Amino acid sequence: MTSTSDVTDSGSRPVDPRLAELTEGLLGTLPQRSIDVAGQVRERIAFYRESGVVSAEDLAVSCEENLRFVVEGLGRGVIGDPEPAAATGVRRAGAGVPLPAVLGAYRVGFRVMWEHVAAECARRGIPAEVVVEAAADAVVAHDVFTEAMSAAYNATLTEQLMRAEAERAALVEALLSGAVVDRRTLWEVADLLGLTVSGDFVVVAAALVAPGRAVLPGVEAVLARRGCASAWRLLPDVQVGVVEVGELPVDTLIDELEALGPVRIGISPVFHELTEAARSVELARLATSIAPAGGGAARFEDDPVGIAAAAAGDVMQRVADEVLGPLDSLAESERHVLVETLRVWVEVGGSANKAASRLFCHANTIRHRLRRFEEKTGRRLDRPRDVAALCLALEARRD
Repeated sequence: MTSTSDVTDSGSRPVDPRLAELTEGLLGTLPQRSIDVAGQVRERIAFYRESGVVSAEDLAVSCEENLRFVVEGLGRGVIGDPEPAAATGVRRAGAGVPLPAVLGAYRVGFRVMWEHVAAECARRGIPAEVVVEAAADAVVAHDVFTEAMSAAYNATLTEQLMRAEAERAALVEALLSGAVVDRRTLWEVADLLGLTVSGDFVVVAAALVAPGRAVLPGVEAVLARRGCASAWRLLPDVQVGVVEVGELPVDTLIDELEALGPVRIGISPVFHELTEAARSVELARLATSIAPAGGGAARFEDDPVGIAAAAAGDVMQRVADEVLGPLDSLAESERHVLVETLRVWVEVGGSANKAASRLFCHANTIRHRLRRFEEKTGRRLDRPRDVAALCLALEARRD
């Protein structure tokens, strides 16, 4: 396609006097002709016909700018400045006029104008080769004008989308950080985010692989197709969102989230007031710590012991050192066997027979190892408090 610079750099060329006279006369009638063209645009383009977004005066001005640009190119053999087209693109994008409607208006205007020019060329006996050359000029001018408008339209739309996304992210941040405290503001924020203030909600946190890179692409649209409104925010270490689950079972929500990729996902308990979202963020974050390492979702309530170990952080490491420290005097291989035996025994509900089946050994071997564990740590497996301490220590030292 011929660009603006290709045409203007070549300079003007001699124009057939009869064509120049035709275009000069056409320029003089453009104000009224543009009003007529605007009327045809309203008749033929549904958006202009059915909405009042663009006034009759604005549409007529836009039509005149478009027609003048093309007609002047016919008369001079050069392409002018497409700045008016860019200005129209900015205005139309700002007003929310669909781009196809704007392009449709240009097509109507060009067609009406060219039909008039072709009829006048025939009436004046202008040679066919001159008409063909003029048609080529008109098409190039129309393309340049349209491209300038489209580029400005898209740039404005992109800016609007980025601004809207930034504003939405700020609202989500305010909601999830607890900055929204009064009821009226909460209603306003919820309305802007497409949420209700009371219902069934969860907070979802997905651990990032790299800072600033979302790991649940298109999650908002995916959940919307299942009837769940949601609002998301990208933080340095997690992608976090509040999801209004409504009647969707949380297990189904998990299936939808896991289908988006191998990501460690934590889900808070269900809460019923949007004001509880901020408190639920930390619960969802903690749930990521018990999610499968290779990717998958975990609910906060799935593993209270694991959650407690993750929540306590450095304190739990001190507890683990205190509880399991006596094992450090053993050879690494024996220590590993004893710890793994206890871990499996806990996982199977305290059954030596089931643990033996899992570890491919005799039940008496399991019992022997557990007694050895009790001897070295000073903890008894028939005392609930000792078992609780051992479980927390195991979680704190889980690789």
